[in-house]
Amino acid sequence: MMLWGCLRLARRTGAGGLQRWTYPLGKTTSGGLFRHAVDRALATGPPNNNDDDVLSGPPEDASRTTNLEDHAPFRQHRLASIDADRLTEEPLYPDDYPRIGPQDATKSVPEFLQNFEDYSRKKEPVTVMGRVRSKRVHGSSLIFLDIVNEFQMVQVMLNKKNVTSFKTRRAYKFAFLRSLIQVGDHISVTGTATRSLTGEPTIDATMVPQLLSPSMSQLPDSRKVSKMSDQERHVDMLVNKSTTDILRLRSEITRHMRNHFHSRRFLEMQTPILAEDAGGAIARPFRTRSNAVRSRKDLALRVAPELWLKRLVVGGFDKVFEIGPAFRNEGVDASHNPEFTMCEFYSAYTNLENLIKETEDLICSLAAHCKKVISTELVSLPAIDLSKFKRPFKQVEFVPALEEAMAVRLPKLNTEGAFAEMLVLMELSNIKLGDQTADSLPKLLDQLAAHYLEPLSMAEPIFITNHPSCMSPLAKSFLCPKTYQLVSARAELFVCGRELANMYEEENSPYEQRRKLALHRSLVSKPDGSIGSSDETEGPGDQDNGYSGRQDEKQETYEGNDPRDSRSQKRACDDWATAPLDRSYIRALDYGLPPTGGWGCGVERLVMLFSGSTRIGDCLSFGTLRNVVGISAPEEGEGEEDFLHVEHQGPVHEPTGSGSETDKVKGSDSKKPRKQDMTRTPREAGG
Repeated sequence: MMLWGCLRLARRTGAGGLQRWTYPLGKTTSGGLFRHAVDRALATGPPNNNDDDVLSGPPEDASRTTNLEDHAPFRQHRLASIDADRLTEEPLYPDDYPRIGPQDATKSVPEFLQNFEDYSRKKEPVTVMGRVRSKRVHGSSLIFLDIVNEFQMVQVMLNKKNVTSFKTRRAYKFAFLRSLIQVGDHISVTGTATRSLTGEPTIDATMVPQLLSPSMSQLPDSRKVSKMSDQERHVDMLVNKSTTDILRLRSEITRHMRNHFHSRRFLEMQTPILAEDAGGAIARPFRTRSNAVRSRKDLALRVAPELWLKRLVVGGFDKVFEIGPAFRNEGVDASHNPEFTMCEFYSAYTNLENLIKETEDLICSLAAHCKKVISTELVSLPAIDLSKFKRPFKQVEFVPALEEAMAVRLPKLNTEGAFAEMLVLMELSNIKLGDQTADSLPKLLDQLAAHYLEPLSMAEPIFITNHPSCMSPLAKSFLCPKTYQLVSARAELFVCGRELANMYEEENSPYEQRRKLALHRSLVSKPDGSIGSSDETEGPGDQDNGYSGRQDEKQETYEGNDPRDSRSQKRACDDWATAPLDRSYIRALDYGLPPTGGWGCGVERLVMLFSGSTRIGDCLSFGTLRNVVGISAPEEGEGEEDFLHVEHQGPVHEPTGSGSETDKVKGSDSKKPRKQDMTRTPREAGG
C-alpha cells in the first residue's frame, strides 16, 4: 500500500514553549513510514519551511527535558515517537502517563489464566494490564506481545483486522503502534480469550492497547546485568528470574513461619527498635540521639528483640514471637550484614528438649514447603533434597566433642583463671587458630567451636548443645554429670557449616541474671595483658538487693563513651562489650518470669539455605549495606543541581567494572570483611 502524507514533529523550547514543524513524507510504504520519518527528524532537526510556529505557554509535559540531544539514543527515539503521535489529528496516545479508568472488567494475568476457559466460552471482552516482556512483529498487520503481571505471562495478539480502531483509521496508524510499544512498557489490553495456532492462551485485542507508562530506558541483556546488579537492583529484578525468585521465596518463608506459630497459638508482637539499650546480644550497636528525649541520652538501634519479648512473657503473654529488623554495627561478608531480619519466639513452661523438637518441626516443614514452591513456581532455584532434613537431627555436646577433637581435657571453665589455662593448654598442645585472636574466654571457645565443631554440619544438620555457661549469660546453667563442667541449657542448630538457630532455657532468677551479666562483662583482657575481672566493671559480689535500679557513678561516666575518658583509652576492648547492665530488665524479672524457652533465627540464613544462595546480599531486597549506600550516590561528574534541573539531565551511565563494591563506596573499609566480632551468646544467626 503506497501513501502520500506528512509528519508533524515537535521539540521543547528553552522558553517553555512547544515548537512544531512538518515533514513531507513522500511516497513510501506504510510499514516503513513512521520509522524513516522519525529517524530523519532526529538526524536533521527542523526543516527550513514556513510551517514552523511556536506555541506559547507551558509545554504539555513540563517535566520532560527540553533537549532531545540530552537523552540516550533509546530515550531520544521514544520521546520523538510519542511526540510524533501526539501531534497527529487522531493520536493513539494523547497522554503517555494516563490515570487508570474504571476497572470493573480488569483482571490480573493469573486471574485471566485461571478462568481462561470461561472467558473463551463467553467471548466477553476482558482487560488485562502488565509489562511488555517481548514483542514479535509478523508482517505489516500482526504483532505478538508477551505481558507479565504478578510474575505470570500471557500472550497478546494485535491483528490490524480485529482491532476496531484500525478499521476506521488510516493504515499508517498501525505502523505508529508498532514503533510506540516497546519492551518494558506498561500497557492495558482489552480483548477476547482465544488460543493461538500452537494452543497457547492468548488475548485477541479488540481495541488499541493503552500505554500506561512507557519505559524510557532500554532493558539490558541479562548477561550484562551482573556488573550493575548491586547498584541497579531493580534492573536485575526485571531481567533475571532467579533474583526475583529468591525474594519471592523469602516471602514464602516468612509467611510459612507466621502460619506455623499462629497454628501453635503464638501471638505476633512488635517491640521497640530504638531504645536506650540495644538489648540482648553482645554486639556493637548503632548509636544515635533523639530530639524528643530531653536528657539527650545516647539511643541505640536494637541488636535483638530478646529482652523486650521476655518482658512480655513476664506481663502474661505466655507465647509470643516477632519477625523484625535487627542492627549490628559490624562487618559485611557473605553471610553477615549490619541490617538483617530476626525471628524470635518465647514460650512459657518450655524446656530445651521442647525447643529442639519445635526447631525440627519448623525446619522440616519449611523444607517441604520450599521444595513444593520451587518445583511449581520458582523453577529457577535449585531443587531441595528432603533426605537431608530427616528427624531427629544429630546432637553434639559442646565440651565432650571439643575435647575429642582437640585430644585434650579442658580445664574447669567457670573459674577465674580458665582463660589463662586455656591459652597455656593450647600453647602446649600446639593448637593454633590461624590469625584469629581472642580477648576473652567466651570468644576463644566460640572460635574453637567454629574450627572443630561447626564443620560437622556439612554432612547433616546438627545441634551443638550444652555450651559452657560463660558463653551464655542469659541462659540457665547446670552442672553436667558427664564432664562436671558448668554448662548452659542451650543448643545451636548448624546446617552446611552455618548457624541457623539458637535456643536456650531463659535465666529467670533476677539474682543469677545480674551476677551472670556482671561476670560476662568482666571477662576481658586488661591493657597490661593480665586476665580477670576489670576494675571498671562490677564484680559478681556486688550487692544492691541483687538487681538495684540505681546506676552507680562509674557506669554513668563510662556510658557517656567520651573518647577523652581515661578509662575508655585504657580499655582493651570496645565499650559495647562492657556496656552497662540493662537494670530495667533485671527489675522486670522480680515480677516473675516463668520457666521459659527462647529461640532465635536469622531469616536471611533460612533463605540462603533453601534458595541455594551463597551471598546474604542476594536474599536482601537491595543487597547489603554497601550496596544500599551506593544506590543514593550521584553519578560521576553529576551534581545535585544537574540531577534536579531537567534541562541539564544527561544520559544515565551504567556502572562499569566488576570489582568489589568495597572499593567503590566512599568511607567503606577496604580490608577483608571479618566475621562478626561477638560471642554468640544471644540469638544472632543471620546478622
